[in-house]
Amino acid sequence: MHELQNITPKLKEELAPEQMLRIIFHYVSLIASEKDLDRLLLHMADMGRDLILADRCSLWLFDKDNHQLWTRVAHGVKALTMPADTGLAGYAMMKNEAIFIEDAYRDPRFNPEIDLKTGYHTQSVLVIPILNQNGEIMGVYQAINKLTPDGVFKLQDMNLLSLAASYSGKALESALLDQEIEQTQKEIIFTMGEIGESRSKETGNHVKRVAEYSKVLALNYGLSPKESELIKVASPMHDIGKVAIPDDILKKPGKLSDEEFSMMQAHSEIGYGLLKESNRQILRSAAIIAHQHHEKWNGTGYPQGLKGEAIHIYGRITAIADVFDALVSDRCYKKAWELDRVINLFKEERGIQFDPKLVEVFLDCLDEILALKEEYAD
Repeated sequence: MHELQNITPKLKEELAPEQMLRIIFHYVSLIASEKDLDRLLLHMADMGRDLILADRCSLWLFDKDNHQLWTRVAHGVKALTMPADTGLAGYAMMKNEAIFIEDAYRDPRFNPEIDLKTGYHTQSVLVIPILNQNGEIMGVYQAINKLTPDGVFKLQDMNLLSLAASYSGKALESALLDQEIEQTQKEIIFTMGEIGESRSKETGNHVKRVAEYSKVLALNYGLSPKESELIKVASPMHDIGKVAIPDDILKKPGKLSDEEFSMMQAHSEIGYGLLKESNRQILRSAAIIAHQHHEKWNGTGYPQGLKGEAIHIYGRITAIADVFDALVSDRCYKKAWELDRVINLFKEERGIQFDPKLVEVFLDCLDEILALKEEYAD
């Protein structure tokens, strides 16, 4: 993993051909099976570093919308960004040409800003543009500080890094396309969630808050970051079935009759029916949430009367997030409750309406949830 550190690196001898092949085969297998963009970038950077014996190697990607280059230097570390026409990486990209530098600080094209941010000292540099299949520049490979005794990158290093850049361009193009598709799915899901809520006079911020609360609850319950993010993305669709409920029921200011309430309850089955046939993980998860977020821990909920852990954890989590936001918000049929009253209700309904363990989690992370309530206020 690429970590920022100030340890003097150990010098190395040039690699033998069989060593280079082992490195290539190792990273090609990692890259071919990797779908996460951040991990993919790190594998590619590590491949370039190991192939040409650089101290560091980074992939800078071109953000056309913001005219910036950005790179990820380690898992969990915020991306570094710079203007696309800045520094050696920017020069190589704008000119679409490779750059060899023996002493970066003697080259006027070098931008020392990243060194100042990281505390690192750049000396020798090799930069190679990365192209997609249409010959368009996606970014650059940048290798820093050759670890051989002479400390200088050579023509063989350029050829090896060019090989890595050629393979990386194809892998990156595929990963970025997958990311764009996933982001489009998320936007569609969120927009559909807003449509469902707007029909009953709820705001778009309601689905934002439910999504954020759900992720916090999932993480604190012990679910993985990936699954917690999945719940966050899927939960805005919890009331999508309301699109089929008549306005006179959805927007009725007073109490619903038994018949009207039965019609309102149908939104859970309707939402499930709309989503259940999808082969996309996000939409399958949204189907579960739409179907089960009105179930109750003691089995008195709807539409299936599920009890306890027979209710999917996604439904149990979204239920708490949804009810909390409904209680602390103004609705057409009620004013917002005071926080103490809300907390007392959750304590009273622990093991009755709500999963008792999740209620404890909710109370433990209440400060974080209240901060999100303020951040996404109507």
